[in-house]
Amino acid sequence: MTPLGGDRAAPLGGGRIGTWTKLPALESVQIAAHAGFDFVVVDQEHAPLDLRTAYELITVAAALGTTPLVRVADGAPSGIQRLLDAGAAGVLIPHVDTVEQARDAVAAVRFPPVGRRGAGGTSRAGRWGLRSREEYLATGEDALCVPQIESREAVGNAAAIAAVDGVDALFVGAADIGLDVAAAPSAPEVTELCGAALRAAHEAGIPCGAATATARGAAALLAQGFDFVVVSNDTSMLAEAASSVVHTIRGNGGPS
Repeated sequence: MTPLGGDRAAPLGGGRIGTWTKLPALESVQIAAHAGFDFVVVDQEHAPLDLRTAYELITVAAALGTTPLVRVADGAPSGIQRLLDAGAAGVLIPHVDTVEQARDAVAAVRFPPVGRRGAGGTSRAGRWGLRSREEYLATGEDALCVPQIESREAVGNAAAIAAVDGVDALFVGAADIGLDVAAAPSAPEVTELCGAALRAAHEAGIPCGAATATARGAAALLAQGFDFVVVSNDTSMLAEAASSVVHTIRGNGGPS
């Protein structure tokens, strides 16, 4: 699989695998890094992770050589700016349905003249003022802007969204597309819509990612042509392991 989107999008090309981080625990990121995940996505959309917790998880991931991304709760520029200043390598922005929303996302990620992000060179991204202004501003050029395609409308606009200057990759949310069209994520209609978004991203020369609960599902998505995959999450992996232990013991006639 050939990485798409140039050097900036390289962390999301070539079959990279990551996982969602939902627990406010540094150990989650450490375990993911030591297990070999290429990136982690700190999940502020579907987990109660505040800015300070995200900051700590980002710091640990970066220190261990694992790319730290954040799925923000929404496209609010103030939240995106603070996460990038905290050192996040990029953001996934939920429910980007239109070109206008994609442009707003880019504006929140990029410094002027491309965007409207404010300068905060005394932040972690600026090494607390030790980086030169030029070095700090370069972090804005490198930051990944990844709109999430999660509705029939978004799929219809995927080609135009992918073509917006400053969009580095698309991320397809099959579960939310399924909700939008009143079908299961595995339904043929949803599969076709996800495939259409994937084709739109590749025609624009940028990577496209998706999420799945299992390793087998991840392998299938990569075989389908997705460039990066988010597999399971820290809470589900812990829950499944705990459930397996109890089931194995009690299922084999152990104490109840």
